Amino acid sequence: MQPDYFVGVDGGGTRCRARLTDKKGTILAEACLGAANLFSDFNGALSTAMSAVEQTFYNAGLPLSALSDTVAGFGFAGANITELRHRVTQSVLPFAAVHVASDVEIACLGAHSGSPGAVLIVGTGSQGAAFDGHHFHAIGGWGFNLGDQGSGAILGRSALRSALLAHDNILTHTPLTRSLMAHFSDSPETLLNWSLSARPADWGRFAPEIFQAAQASDPQGLTLVSQLAEDIDLMLNWLLKACQGDVALMGGIAKPILPYLPTVTRERLVSAKADALQGALRLATQ
Repeated sequence: MQPDYFVGVDGGGTRCRARLTDKKGTILAEACLGAANLFSDFNGALSTAMSAVEQTFYNAGLPLSALSDTVAGFGFAGANITELRHRVTQSVLPFAAVHVASDVEIACLGAHSGSPGAVLIVGTGSQGAAFDGHHFHAIGGWGFNLGDQGSGAILGRSALRSALLAHDNILTHTPLTRSLMAHFSDSPETLLNWSLSARPADWGRFAPEIFQAAQASDPQGLTLVSQLAEDIDLMLNWLLKACQGDVALMGGIAKPILPYLPTVTRERLVSAKADALQGALRLATQ
């Protein structure tokens, strides 16, 4: 039976967005709520995603009974872990059908309109995926403790480590390292206590300041951003070799890091054709 509606959900570590369309593809409503990372909080992520979906129906003036005539495409942070993906598909949900992918996979579908291609998302965390038209091959996505190379969180942590080394007179202080220590009243103990409960997004909040320092030719800022660029270039080159199509660089770090990437890499990147929500809807409709 042909469903009347399709809903796409992009559940990320910072926010969860939903987009509702009719069977012709006309956008009826959107909604945006808080984080929805399956690995961090499975039940919370699923609850937030469903609340975002219900909000789109409310915004569109549709009854929730119409969920049974809807096919849903979910893209979640954390859904690269097979067990968590299966838990979503095995959950009792009120839709006619449910399809689940990771957030990087729906970003890839959106970026290339369902055609073969690849994406590397560099934001608070990092993850990439290559799509051959039938299957995905993902890289990264293993979290702050084990992965997230080329991310804002790792950049922030590296910068604060450098600031501590400068505080101990192992490195030469620069305006950036002094500014970073000033956030913690020039106290390593204050920084240590902060770090005990800091989440990746907390470390990532220092990224804009670090990029500004690099643009001002701060030696530590340039060193940190150059290392970040090397990590991103390493992953992009793998994707460029593995991919049968174009590669898009996406996420909050994508624009500021571009000038620091090798010219040969920059010239091979393309802009995304559509966002991750369109990728989630493509997952639902196909």
